[in-house]
Amino acid sequence: MTGVASSARGDLKLTSVTKSYGDFIAVNDLSLVIPEGSFFALLGPSGCGKTTTLRMIAGLEEPTHGKIALGSTDITDTKPYQRPINTVFQNYALFPHLTIFENIAFGLRRRGLKDIDDAVNKALDLVELPHLAQRKPTQLSGGQQQRIALARAIVNRPALLLLDEPLGALDLKLRRQMQIELKWIQREVGITFVHVTHDQEEAMTMADTIAVMNEGEIEQMGSPAELYDNPKTAFVANFLGQSNLIKGTISGSDGDNHIVDLFGQKISLQKNRSHAVDNSILAGIRPEKFRISRLETSTSGNILTGGKVEDVSYIGVSTQYQVLMPWGQELMVFEQNDDGVAPFSVGEGVNISWEPIFTFALRGDEDAEAGTEVSPDEDLDEE
Repeated sequence: MTGVASSARGDLKLTSVTKSYGDFIAVNDLSLVIPEGSFFALLGPSGCGKTTTLRMIAGLEEPTHGKIALGSTDITDTKPYQRPINTVFQNYALFPHLTIFENIAFGLRRRGLKDIDDAVNKALDLVELPHLAQRKPTQLSGGQQQRIALARAIVNRPALLLLDEPLGALDLKLRRQMQIELKWIQREVGITFVHVTHDQEEAMTMADTIAVMNEGEIEQMGSPAELYDNPKTAFVANFLGQSNLIKGTISGSDGDNHIVDLFGQKISLQKNRSHAVDNSILAGIRPEKFRISRLETSTSGNILTGGKVEDVSYIGVSTQYQVLMPWGQELMVFEQNDDGVAPFSVGEGVNISWEPIFTFALRGDEDAEAGTEVSPDEDLDEE
């Protein structure tokens, strides 16, 4: 069994996987397929079940129910060391007494391989740190240690590489740089990467496919663009970026569009962008899709009139406006600082407009605040 499991290759398949601890269900009936060679992210807040899912894939936790397979090989009951799977952790877990070269060579030596210099040097070249081969981990920066941890995992050519909040200990600028490098390295080596994170930007920057998890289940799965532009639930809409969600009613139809009443003002919504189950909806528009204009300016598309600027925040590339609407709701508007328009002032009356194609609609009975109370800076996952 050891040889069969360790040489397994192919898509990773989770079938009806459940993990419970007594009465608490950490992961509930999870089924998904992660294609071989893809960069896949499990994204969600602390406590959503993403780390438990990762630990079951690694073999560090046993599913209460369900099956895990790599290609045609069932690995559900296979020991962690028998699986062709390596993990990169947030804390790097490098051996402080070994040189960088020997840290990377460690796994190859354990497997009894003799001629390892070439493989180690290639891994060092891949992470662009060949000049540090004879240093010790304590002589390296956090970003360099993270690269070495990655090289050590990749040198064994596993079928699957698990990344457990791998960039969490890095500062913002370095984290963004490493996001781009990780994506490039994954494409170079062609190994399946499964990345667990609570950082929305990290998941959207790197992953081909994202599964947004909430309370042990997948809320929605798709490409970063699909999830951002057409979320199916309020949790996804709010957890991935910011959304303006406005209560409304579908009041009519015009070809491929619904006519929607938002507190007495009519807008147009494409029918294929609605996830509502009846006439009651939450109309969703991302802040950067809005245009803000003075009351006397004529605009096209969907228009909401009678707003009043409550707050103005200049943040370099854009200006953020909080606009109070006649029905008492504040809407968030992001305006790029690139069109020469003088900024609006607090107290000024404005209209808000946007292209109908940018509207999505959710079920009207959803909690419009779902996903907003989650802190994006949580360091710890749950379980």
